[in-house]
Amino acid sequence: MFKNRRNYFDKMNAEQRRGASLITVTQPNDVISESFRQIRTNIQFSMVDQDYKSIMVTSSGVWEGKSTVTANTAAVIAQQGLRVLLVDADMRKPTVAKTFGIDTTVGLTSLLTNRDANIMDTVNYVPDANLYILAAGPIPPNPSELLGSKRMIELIAELEDLFDLVIFDTPPVLAVTDAQIVATRVDGVIVVVRAGIANKNNVRKTKELLDMVNANVIGAVYNGEQGKKMGYGYGYGYGYGYSQQSEDK
Repeated sequence: MFKNRRNYFDKMNAEQRRGASLITVTQPNDVISESFRQIRTNIQFSMVDQDYKSIMVTSSGVWEGKSTVTANTAAVIAQQGLRVLLVDADMRKPTVAKTFGIDTTVGLTSLLTNRDANIMDTVNYVPDANLYILAAGPIPPNPSELLGSKRMIELIAELEDLFDLVIFDTPPVLAVTDAQIVATRVDGVIVVVRAGIANKNNVRKTKELLDMVNANVIGAVYNGEQGKKMGYGYGYGYGYGYSQQSEDK
């Protein structure tokens, strides 16, 4: 059992180095992509009473698929013709640049540490996905302090003015305080919960920590539940949908 688990995490590490799987762009007609469109629809339903300009995606721990969910959800929302920015706010283990094949040395860190940096010069546009991408940038020694800075509040406001929706990929809640900090600065929070990896106590603790900072948790994506015919599933809210296993952190 230990050997199988070790092999699993070795595989996850290899996948992380390559970035998340972007199936909604490479295979838009696949049933997996349809699952992400269902997630998009449910997110939009949660926005009926208020116009969200920014949301973040997190998880309780690592290997739950939050970066895959973030990237694919951003892509399907952008497919509706909206101007969507995906921000890699996981400055400890960034993956977004790898996912979209972006070669850049600048990103979120650059905008937070250099007020003279131009946002649109730092953002990358990916035509195939119709997505704007703000990579994490150089890994700083103090991610939590940067995310909790006054400059971060100002930057989010600037990004919200430039784009229809800003989506942040953040670290797991139980790993570091970064996600809690970002949760206080965005309009809504989505938590990814992976079957076989997350446990109820950790998910409950995650919700408690988000509640402590008055985060607006608008839903959860249940990822990886094996179905009888369709393989693996993504579901929003209480869990539904079908898909393949997500293989990022």
